[in-house]
Parts: sequence; C-alpha cells; structure tokens
Amino acid sequence: MSQAGLFDPNSRPAARRAAPGSVAPAWDSPLLEAPVLPADVRLGTSSWFFPGWRGLVYDGVHAQVALSRKGLAAYAQIPLLRTVSLDRTFYAPLSAVQYRQYAKQVPAHFSFVVKAPALVCDAVMRDEEGRGRVANPHFLDAAVATREFIVPCLEGLGPKAGPLVFQVSPLPRGLVEEAALLVSRLEAFFEALPRELGAHRPLFALELRNAELLTPRLMKMLGRTGIRYCVGLHDRMPEVERQEAALQVLDGDAPGPLVARWNLHRGFLYQAARRRYEPFDRLVDEDPETRRVLARMAAASVRAGQKVWITANNKAEGSAPLSVLELAREIAKALG
Repeated sequence: MSQAGLFDPNSRPAARRAAPGSVAPAWDSPLLEAPVLPADVRLGTSSWFFPGWRGLVYDGVHAQVALSRKGLAAYAQIPLLRTVSLDRTFYAPLSAVQYRQYAKQVPAHFSFVVKAPALVCDAVMRDEEGRGRVANPHFLDAAVATREFIVPCLEGLGPKAGPLVFQVSPLPRGLVEEAALLVSRLEAFFEALPRELGAHRPLFALELRNAELLTPRLMKMLGRTGIRYCVGLHDRMPEVERQEAALQVLDGDAPGPLVARWNLHRGFLYQAARRRYEPFDRLVDEDPETRRVLARMAAASVRAGQKVWITANNKAEGSAPLSVLELAREIAKALG
C-alpha cells in the first residue's frame, strides 16, 4: 500500500487476526464491493451494535453488549462506512470524556452525526412508555443545549464531529397549531447557539417529526439562521420528494451540505418494522425510489462542493448496511 493509501478513506486495511475477545471487521463482506465515492460523501448507519450484521460488518458471533463496547472500531474499518449516527445521545447527555472515547475508535476521516438530547428537543417530559406527562422546562433552551450538548460534544469529538442534529420530537397539538410562534421560538433558539468554539464551527441541523411544520416559513428561517434542514425519512414525515422540494426553498440554485437520516420504511410503525426486519441481515422491503432521490440530492451537493452525511436505519429496508451499499451504488450512478 502506498503512503497516500494509508490516508485514503476508500482503501481497505490489511486483514489481521482478531485478538481474543475483540471484534474484527468482516473482510468477506459485500460492503467491500461498494463503489469509490468522493471523500466528502459520508454514508453510514444508525448505531452499530447489531449481532445480525455478522458477515456484513462483523466477523464472527458477538453479543449486542460486546458490539456496543468494541464494535465501533471494526465498523469504522469498512471503507464504505464513514459515519454513524450517535443515537444514544438523544436519551441522555454524554460527557466530553465519553465522546472522546468514541473519537479514539475511528480513523481521522470518520465523522459522527450526533443527535441532541431530548432534554432540549422534546416539548414534554415522558414516562417510560413514551407518554408525555408535563411540559419540559428546558425545551429549546439554548444555554442548556450549549452546556449539556454542544460543548462536551465538540470537546470530545473535535474534528470528527459532523452535523449536530436537533430532532424535535412529536409536538403537542397546541404548539403545532401555533406554528408561526413555534418557528419564531426556534429562530431565537438557533440564534443563541454558539457558532464558534475554539477551532470548531459546528454544523447544526433541524429534523422534524411534525409534517405540518415543513413550510416555506420554516425554510426561510433556517436560511436566515444558517441551520441545515435534516431530511428525516419517517412515517410521520412527507415522502422524500417533498422534503427535497423543501430543501430547494432553503438553498435555491446553490445546494448546501446534505444531512439525511433514512429512519423508517413508509407505512410502518417503529416496533412493527423491527419485528418484521430482525435480525437485520437482509433487505426485505426495498425502496429504490427513496434511494434514487437521496442519490440525486447527494450528487447535487457534491457538484456544489458541499459535504454529505446520510445514515440509514435497519427499519428503512431491513438491513442498514445493505441499504447503504445500494445507496452508494446509486450515488455513483448519479455522479456519472
């Protein structure tokens, strides 16, 4: 391997025998046949600790707890997988030390998509079954978001911090009905976030769970505040074509960075999709149209000199690594 190849995100590291108790990449994985994409196109999955990915991402049989602790380093050795969505951060804030432990496990070109905690993204405080009980006093509190999320994330991940995604949970009807006020509140929140911390200039993105909020008013607000819209593919949200059109309202003829999270196959609830798709080792309900549109959007951003982050969930088609592989092939076609 050449010296340059050591730093090539498309290069395949030499296979090594795994130490006892460690997790090794699957060196006979079909993911290794993925086309070579530009370095700033980062594809990956939502989380990484799925035993059903044996032969796709991991070599051998491993329990979920082992993959959670030791699987990320193996995951990041697969050249196709250049990002991952840190979803656990939604449930509770992490410390800079915890973020730093993740950063140490991945190569320099790797970039995390990080979800902001529900502490600031959910308008209600929920019980263990997800039912909202009382109003959340920290909802859209920029000081709390900065202290509990942005500062430790950037201190821990450093240059490996990609988009910081504020996924606003499904909102109570009263807030949705006052959409104009909510957009103003979001604008004030984003305006108050730090845009520079030392050498870091974070990229913030907003993801929705209420389709009613996907309006030109919202897009214009994001344009004013310099916040990206995260294309969130979920049964609660419109189809990908409508979200592509919303991005065009935001960007006009100059595409910006693309942040997309392919979360759930349309027509399914989360738990139903999980039962249908486990153990997540094959594509069950393929969605070539969504792949095609995401590839078109990615190609537009690449041609504009912008970065791309797209993550896929197992609940999108049945197996996130295989969704990423097929999406990579579609992006390669779109780029010609």
